[in-house]
Amino acid sequence: MADLKDTNVTAPEADIEVGSAADVEEIMKKYDRESNTRIYEGMPKTVIHYLLAAFSLFIMWMNLFANWGEQFRRPLFLGFVVLFVFLIFPARKGHPGKINRIPWYDMILMVVGAGSFFYFVVNNQSILARATRITDLEVALGVIGILVLGECCRRVVGLPILCVSGCFIIYAFVAGKTLKAIIYNLFYTTTGVIGTPIGVCSTFIVLFVIFGAFLEATGISDFFIACANRIAGWASGGPAKVAVISSALCGMVSGSSVGNTVTTGSVTIPMMKKTGYPGEFAGAVEAAASTGGQIMPPIMGAAAFLMAEMIGVEYKDVVLRAILPAFLYFSGIFLMVHFRAKRMGLKGVAWEELPKVRTLLPRIYLLAPLAVLVWMIISGKTMARSAIISTGLCILVALVPYLLRGVAKTTSGSVSKACREVADECHAMDVKTFFDALANGAQNCLSIAVACGIAGIIAGVVTMTGLGQVFISAIVGVAGNHLIIALLLTMVTCIILGMGVPTTANYVIMATTCAPILTTGMGMDVMAANMFVFYFGIVADITPPVALAAYAGSAIAKAPPMRTALNATRLAIAAFLVPYIFALNPAMLFIDTVWYEVVLIVLSSFIGMIAISVALEGYLLRHVNPLGRILCAMGGLALLVPGTLTDLAGLIVLVIVAAIQVIENRRDKAAKAA
Repeated sequence: MADLKDTNVTAPEADIEVGSAADVEEIMKKYDRESNTRIYEGMPKTVIHYLLAAFSLFIMWMNLFANWGEQFRRPLFLGFVVLFVFLIFPARKGHPGKINRIPWYDMILMVVGAGSFFYFVVNNQSILARATRITDLEVALGVIGILVLGECCRRVVGLPILCVSGCFIIYAFVAGKTLKAIIYNLFYTTTGVIGTPIGVCSTFIVLFVIFGAFLEATGISDFFIACANRIAGWASGGPAKVAVISSALCGMVSGSSVGNTVTTGSVTIPMMKKTGYPGEFAGAVEAAASTGGQIMPPIMGAAAFLMAEMIGVEYKDVVLRAILPAFLYFSGIFLMVHFRAKRMGLKGVAWEELPKVRTLLPRIYLLAPLAVLVWMIISGKTMARSAIISTGLCILVALVPYLLRGVAKTTSGSVSKACREVADECHAMDVKTFFDALANGAQNCLSIAVACGIAGIIAGVVTMTGLGQVFISAIVGVAGNHLIIALLLTMVTCIILGMGVPTTANYVIMATTCAPILTTGMGMDVMAANMFVFYFGIVADITPPVALAAYAGSAIAKAPPMRTALNATRLAIAAFLVPYIFALNPAMLFIDTVWYEVVLIVLSSFIGMIAISVALEGYLLRHVNPLGRILCAMGGLALLVPGTLTDLAGLIVLVIVAAIQVIENRRDKAAKAA
């Protein structure tokens, strides 16, 4: 790629042209199915908006007070999901249809699809009492429900996971299962569509998504960006470093790689282009960092809570074990951004243009909902109750600006001025903002719920046919009991299954389909295995050809989508390397280790990331020649491989390259002095 050439040039004249909101919307409708929605105006828009808000309230009430069985709760939840999917999402990408119109065939699909789930809800006790003796009508309704759910998946998630689930259903027929047996297991039991994935979704995921929507409404993203500017804006290539820090923090909360790229990227990408970064690099930095936000403790886009629930460990254990891999991931991006800035001669933002500490400190109260959420879960409170209470605290936090304005009116002098300044910097929640947050939370849940429902089909077929053991045996057979080969095969599977799938649903799918390959088949630690599949499910968002986060960044940066995706993949090289480190050496996850082993592996891995970043960017203390880049790449990989000898070999290579550059710099300095 052209931007990787070693040229002794200073920063080019900045091209700060960025995509408009319309440009972003157009490209997102092209690549991101969640952004491809129907157009409503006037009363229909208002009605659907408040129906979504009511759905969020219903979900919270259901989890707080309803004492329903899972085979009542889950199909009821999915029935509403199907209704809203057909109300909001059209059949084809880029074709929203006529304003305020739903085609007749979508109306039919909506009614019969949702009706099949509601039939199960209404006749729940009768069906459960008859067990496998379901009627022909119930078989037909089950077929309709699964097919319509598949159509929902095609509309809001995409084809990859739908094709995979279809292959699994075909396998069930090939394995000798009858249509009646398949429908009973996949539709009417908790091993299929209404299985563990949708159970987790309806009780935990949706609540954290709603919490994230309310947290965004408090203006915490603006606060994170301002703090990141203060921390790193002044440094060489500062805006790109700001993007890395702010996107890590915002992505942690939002739980959406694509959504976070659009939200924070609208601020950071223009800043990066103004500094002198090429558009495809600016968009890639934002996409890689936003995607990394999903692995950022303590929230991890809600995956931390889900992981704790699904593998049966305490939440604090998940957070603790995620710290070092996340540190290395963002260190890798940060280092590559730094070396690129040095290579191009890019400067930071002037001190006088940075946010002032005195304006940031008073806004620290915005972190209260996050802090309370983490504290409640660590204290042993249920995740559902913790999420709902923290959502309520978000509302209280968003009312603080009104209080501050009241204080400003009743006081004078510096106190009045300070209160007014803080209030002006913060987002105040009015009635409209409240219902917007509820509606946004509900709409963001739809794609996750559909993906979890389809994931249930995969898990159901595995349980019904014993395919899981067959698959595990096949992987182990191909791998020949070599863990590294099994890891490579699992990585490919995770990336394919994760294409276009929202973060939280992504993890549920990986945990139920791919993690058993490593735990049961290869005897890998359950935490390390779940972290491994989670990482590679997430990086699907920046891995071509379905790199939705990168495409979103390219829309804002007005850069070629594929070039942006390739740059993002290169920037996120740590995401492809770090999982192998903790898979081969679980000490990075604090598993069966002592403190000095952890220190050694972190130091060697960090130095290894420096070497790899130098190899990819072609700069250390000065421009690195091709031979030096090859040596750095080899040395970096050696440092990442567990082992004292490999660490020493990699360190020696990097020291030699650095020493040569020091000598060359002194020689050039002496020549100039002469």
